[in-house]
Amino acid sequence: MDQLAPLNPESPKLEQENQKTHLSLALIEAKCIANIAFPMVLTGLLLYTRSMISMLFLGRLGELALAGGSLAIGFANITGYSVLSGLAMGMEPICGQAYGAKRFKLLGLTLQRTVILLLLTSIPIALLWFNMKRILLSCGQQDDIATQAQSYIFYSLPDLIAQSLLHPLRIYLRSQSITVPLTFCATLAILLHIPINYLLVCVLNLGIKGVALSGVWTNVNLVGSLIFYIAISGVYKKTWGGFPKECFKGWKSLMNLAIPSCISVCLEWWWYEIMILLCGLLLNPQATVASMGILIQTTALIYIFPSSLSFGVSTRVGNELGANRPKRAKLATIVGLSYSFILGFSALLFAVTVRNIWASMFTQDSEIITLTSMVLPIIGLCELGNCPQTTGCGVLRGTARPKLGANINLGCFYLVGMPVAVWLGFFAGFDFRGLWLGLLAAQGSCVVTMLFVLARTNWELQAQRAKELTGTFTIDDQDGADEAYESSSSLQKAKCENSLV
Repeated sequence: MDQLAPLNPESPKLEQENQKTHLSLALIEAKCIANIAFPMVLTGLLLYTRSMISMLFLGRLGELALAGGSLAIGFANITGYSVLSGLAMGMEPICGQAYGAKRFKLLGLTLQRTVILLLLTSIPIALLWFNMKRILLSCGQQDDIATQAQSYIFYSLPDLIAQSLLHPLRIYLRSQSITVPLTFCATLAILLHIPINYLLVCVLNLGIKGVALSGVWTNVNLVGSLIFYIAISGVYKKTWGGFPKECFKGWKSLMNLAIPSCISVCLEWWWYEIMILLCGLLLNPQATVASMGILIQTTALIYIFPSSLSFGVSTRVGNELGANRPKRAKLATIVGLSYSFILGFSALLFAVTVRNIWASMFTQDSEIITLTSMVLPIIGLCELGNCPQTTGCGVLRGTARPKLGANINLGCFYLVGMPVAVWLGFFAGFDFRGLWLGLLAAQGSCVVTMLFVLARTNWELQAQRAKELTGTFTIDDQDGADEAYESSSSLQKAKCENSLV
């Protein structure tokens, strides 16, 4: 009987070259994501600075104005800004995938539909804001604080129009990997924010009204500068088809994505507002509420980094799925998650390092400083889960699965985290720490669920869904697209280098 010759193993040299190819592609993808995310980090920090400037001017007006303004900002976040931000997220997968599929007119059409949607949504929000004082008084709030809050939010009403334009414009540009101009426009707006506040608050003596109007004015400046950039750069030429009748119909795909995105964003925003309310029921509410305010500002600062990363990953995943390159979308996910774990450990290191000095930057009260330093390491641990979880949400947006993200947030934050927080905070004797340990439980369960979902993602199926979403399902499948793309990494490199333009 003839012996079968043993199969020759694959050439070690060929295997080594394949590994080099995969590594080079991963490095190129890492650069692509960084080119999108890094300017978004700078933009986020600038906008964070703007909110801090507004709080400083409120503080100059006295304790009553600071309390009323803070209450109004919280009310506006819960009832208005979170809703508009969440609804705008619905356009992200459509625009990202349409750009990858070279369906450029669909970007302009989706931009128009989203602006119309947000403007219509602003009407009931405005009616709610008109009745804010009545709502606050019915909840037992003091009359003088409620009056100040009503004054602030009344003069913030035009901001609903500005936000209805700002959110869609940012996503429209970001889906095309255009983020550096956003940073320049934000820089210009923030540089003008200080003199605007000084003019309205200190020179014209408009008080709390001036702080509210300065915020509106700054956002109008930001929107105007973005529109000016789009006009002079010619970015709109490929994507703008005027105002066709189609922008008033065919809303099903947008609404199917916008509503779950809105729910997902609101569930996460509202958690922190509920935490503040729970602090008021603890043994020392004055100290715990103050410490909670400092810690929420801290988490908002840290959140800028993973949220910017999630925007970059969402754009890359959406672009690659739209271009029918599922392997590239999977690679973008892996690289993005790798970034997120680095960010998570960096946040933990930051929280542990500054725990004894951070609170003293905001207050000299020893009890508040003690509470804050005690909880900061827990926040660092939360970020170990939050960074990959936030990045995973970006992947779900890029794959047009926001409903899944909303379900994960609902289950983990409100069915796991909230009961744990209440039990530890009020029944197990952990008090203030217990509330944050509840957040840790929520983030831990959230990241495990998110990673499980991403690991089981069928990328070929997501590419097919992208065809349906962008209307390119009649185009021939590009069976060899991934293989051809891997052999032409220089093309991808050039694209990433040009993404700053």
